[in-house]
Amino acid sequence: MELTMLHLYPDCMSLYGEYANVAVLRRHLEAMGVSVAVESALFEDTPDFEHADFIYMGAGAERTQKAALAALLPHKEALKAAIDRGAVLLFTGSAMELIGASITQEDTGKVWPCLGLADFTTEETGYRAPEDVVARTSLWGSFVVGFMNKCSDTYGVATPLFELVERGPGNAGDGPPEEGYVSGNVFATHLTGPILVKNPDFTDFLIRRIFELKGWELRSALPALPYEREAYAVTLKELADQDADDPPGPYRADR
Repeated sequence: MELTMLHLYPDCMSLYGEYANVAVLRRHLEAMGVSVAVESALFEDTPDFEHADFIYMGAGAERTQKAALAALLPHKEALKAAIDRGAVLLFTGSAMELIGASITQEDTGKVWPCLGLADFTTEETGYRAPEDVVARTSLWGSFVVGFMNKCSDTYGVATPLFELVERGPGNAGDGPPEEGYVSGNVFATHLTGPILVKNPDFTDFLIRRIFELKGWELRSALPALPYEREAYAVTLKELADQDADDPPGPYRADR
């Protein structure tokens, strides 16, 4: 079993140690006997989407995000073709906004056309919302933990990745308590952390999806790296303890 990961712009779009999402997914897959090749694409490169099985981009500052958009736009049809043939895409942090229809810049009002993989739009707000997040998804059973530090609102997400945000902001400050985007094998979220390191069940979910799309037989029990589930439990408990003065929520560690 052989698999190719394509990491887009790791030198500029890894604001919160996002490269670790690729590293932890690779370690899990290799523990299952998969031979994994990780390829990187920089701004000046033509990404090799034709041979990519997993495509990843992490978070960057607003200026870097626009540079990543400018680098990727000429290759959007090749990216769409890769997704159509079964490549799994995960964009986290500010990279999520690039898969939508547009980004409106707060200081100038300039509208940046984006990749158009989804119909949602993003409007920069000029203020940041750095918060820890606890959310739920119907795709797997456990809560999701992460960190968000964005200065934007995203509107028009028809299919959120996390249908309920228990703690922290959602896609839009004045919108419903939901976050991220999912459609088929495209996954996106503003959550950073890096999110796959913090959420081993998300990693397992992506592995199952990759195996399904590749047509590989999957063993029933997936490997766990040392201490990753213990670390997840500690994070969830700490966030619950921080909210101890509030009415009990469903993600409390003692429920």
